[in-house]
Parts: sequence; structure tokens; C-alpha cells
Amino acid sequence: MKGLGTIINVAFIIIGGLLGNIFGNRLPERYQDTIMKANGVAVMFIGIGGAMSQMLVIHDMSLETQGTMMMTVSLSLGAIIGELLRIDYRLEQFGEWLKLKTGNAKEAGFVDGFVTATMTVCIGAMAVIGSIEDGIYGDYSILLAKAILDLVIIMIMSASLGKGCIFSAVPVGLFQGCITLFAGFLAPVITDASMAYLSFVGSILIFCVGINLLWEKTIKVTNLLPALVIAVLWSYAG
Repeated sequence: MKGLGTIINVAFIIIGGLLGNIFGNRLPERYQDTIMKANGVAVMFIGIGGAMSQMLVIHDMSLETQGTMMMTVSLSLGAIIGELLRIDYRLEQFGEWLKLKTGNAKEAGFVDGFVTATMTVCIGAMAVIGSIEDGIYGDYSILLAKAILDLVIIMIMSASLGKGCIFSAVPVGLFQGCITLFAGFLAPVITDASMAYLSFVGSILIFCVGINLLWEKTIKVTNLLPALVIAVLWSYAG
């Protein structure tokens, strides 16, 4: 069944969020704060690991870097486009709408939890490649692996950031569902280079999410999302 991978992924996010809220609500505030900071460090290292795996290469028995120009241009142009489109504001407004519609108007950290969790589980090559594999071949193995990772991540986040994290399942379902639906059109233009660049820049954005977990909202990560598109386009120009 095509689309089953995204359904499983959404279900696992909801389960992880519910478990995190059940156990998180029983923890004193100091425990929740420590968990959130520990989660921030973990997310930062996930981002660092993903970026370094694409950035560092061995050439003639020496370690070299690659893609620094692509990274800089993508992030810079992406930031300009994101600010023009006010993506961060629009996602927060969507979070506010969800908060009201789901009866969580009194949940103070709902929107922050929603935005932070969404940026953590939506960004990455696994979501794109897995959704295409699911849409074309009905192979949801990549999305199943992602679903397990997301379950753990959202469970931990929900314990400290609250109910908003559960609703990251909505944009994940929309994003991956659309890619699965149009997989036949996307597959011919998806190359190894485009996925590598997407993973590179996506990992940097995940690192930025970790920074925000440690030092509140320091970076408008959502406004950097267009950098992913710039990175993919750069791969075709190379």
C-alpha cells in the first residue's frame, strides 16, 4: 500500500508525543529543563554528524572539506527568501490555529513545541527519499526507520516542551504525503548529488534547532528552509 510509510510515521510521532506527555507531566520542572537541554545537545550532534559526513572527504590520504560555497550561498539566499516570505511567522500562526482548534489554548509552550518538533522531524533526506520510495515502489522501509527515530525524538521533546510536539505529525503527514503522491514526477529529477546537498544543509538546520533548544529561540530556523531548495538547485548547476 503506497503511503503506508507516512501513515506509520505519523502514528509513531503521535504515540511518542503521548508517551512523552504522560511521563513528562509527572516530572518536576528542573527535570524537564535538564531533559530539554540534553535534548538540545543531542539534536546539535545529530546535525553536526550529518553535516560532517557530507562536508569532509578523504582525498589523496588527507582530509578535505567540500561544499562550503554551496552551504554559504544556500543559507544566505535561503535566509533572504525566508524573511521575505515570513515563513517563521506563518508556521507560528498555524501553530496558534492548531492550539485553539485542539483545545490547548491554555498550553503556554504549545507553539514553541510544535515549531521545534516540526523542524526536527520534517527536515532531512530520509523524509524525501523514503517518501519517493514509498510512492513509486510501495517500499516504506526508510520511512519505517525514520518513524522509529521520530518516536524517540518526539517522546523526549514532549516530556519537556509539551503537547505541541505531538502535532508535528500534521506537517510531517502533509509534507511526506505530498512527496509520495507526486513521487512519479519527482523521481527522475532526484539525483545523488541533490540528496547529498539536501542532507548537508538540512543537517545544519537541525543543528540550529539544537541551538534554539539550549538558548531559547536564537535562530529563526523556519526562515532558513528555502536554503534546502537552493541547495538542491545548486546540485544541478554543478
